[in-house]
Amino acid sequence: MNFRKTIFTSVCLVSCFLSVQSVAQTIKEIKKFRVTEAKQAVAVDERFFYVINNSTITKFGKNDGKQVAAWDVSKAGIKHLNSGVVIKGKLYCANSNYPEIPMASSVEIFDVNTMQHIGNHSFGIAEHGSLTWIDQKDGYWWIGFAHYAGKEASEGRDVRWTSLVKYDMDWRATESWIFPKNIVALFTPKSNSGGAWGKDGLLYCTGHDAAELYVLRLPKSGYTLEHVNTLPAPIQGQGIAIDHSVKDKLLLYGLNRSENTITLSEIN
Repeated sequence: MNFRKTIFTSVCLVSCFLSVQSVAQTIKEIKKFRVTEAKQAVAVDERFFYVINNSTITKFGKNDGKQVAAWDVSKAGIKHLNSGVVIKGKLYCANSNYPEIPMASSVEIFDVNTMQHIGNHSFGIAEHGSLTWIDQKDGYWWIGFAHYAGKEASEGRDVRWTSLVKYDMDWRATESWIFPKNIVALFTPKSNSGGAWGKDGLLYCTGHDAAELYVLRLPKSGYTLEHVNTLPAPIQGQGIAIDHSVKDKLLLYGLNRSENTITLSEIN
């Protein structure tokens, strides 16, 4: 190990030690659904979960896991949906041109009853990076923008440029934060793939592949998200969803690509 790499590793370890103020949390798997299309992300509402896979969306019953409907959204020119969130009967999907450069992104909106494409907000060549996830909290949009290493990197940038950006309801950026160095190291060479706010006020994020959930919160000062916890989870990164229709529990939906399953877990 060379001197520069030694210093970087030491900084990451110190950063991890200083930033992780762990709270007692565990994840317990409750249910598992076998879904062939489980590749990219999952969204959820009161009665259904929605499996998102690049240019398809498949709807399943939450109780029995039976398929209700499926849509091919490539007909609308959509090729790479990264994740989604259901809000008041609308499915808001993070869409990007990954792995193309320059990075371009948009939010694509669907009616969950008809699954008709009903709206769009385009970021074009987004200054923040490639849009991977979206959520809504406290009257604001919260969006994860990814950057990558290696051949997928945007010119002059790498995974360190990955960020969380807060927008008002008219899509005007108001604030942004970067990820802690130890989390960036875990994302590399890919990036932050999923994110969702819990009812506990904490932000739950995933990388691209690891069976882990990264728990973060907004800092009281500065510009770096605070790392609260890293939880082993029965998922393999990618897009996640928190079920806000259940008020007394913190329920997480995620996917396992190697097993082609959607998992429902409880965070305690």
